[in-house]
Amino acid sequence: MKVRLISITRRRGGAKDAHAEAIAADFILRAARYSPTESAELSTEDALVKLLERPGRTAPVLVALDSRGTLWTSEELAEFVRTHQQRGSQELIFAIGPADGWSESLLKRAAQRFSLGRVTLPHELARAVAAEQIYRAFTILNNHPYHGGH
Repeated sequence: MKVRLISITRRRGGAKDAHAEAIAADFILRAARYSPTESAELSTEDALVKLLERPGRTAPVLVALDSRGTLWTSEELAEFVRTHQQRGSQELIFAIGPADGWSESLLKRAAQRFSLGRVTLPHELARAVAAEQIYRAFTILNNHPYHGGH
């Protein structure tokens, strides 16, 4: 199963916070040891919709990161990933929304709404946190000591 972390941002000319982007890239690379994992930025929500509609054996499973979404523990996120691995889902997309939030139509397309917390985070920091949690989910599923049960 391929995992993608996508953020919707209109920013041009590089990241606002190169340190946070480096952290996200590191965790994406670590997660890729367990399952194909990548990160990308798209400029609009419509670009994400087109990605969701491209032909494939199965439709990608969309998880919209949204402050009004479900608060999961790391173990619950890992179980969500395991469930989709066992179902044979081809692609799991975790998507960080645009600055003005997701449209209702996009939220209706999402299989899940996942919250990193009730606070608002800049895209770069949300990407770093989400990438770390994706990596942590894989370490939990593979009994790697990184998580350590805390």
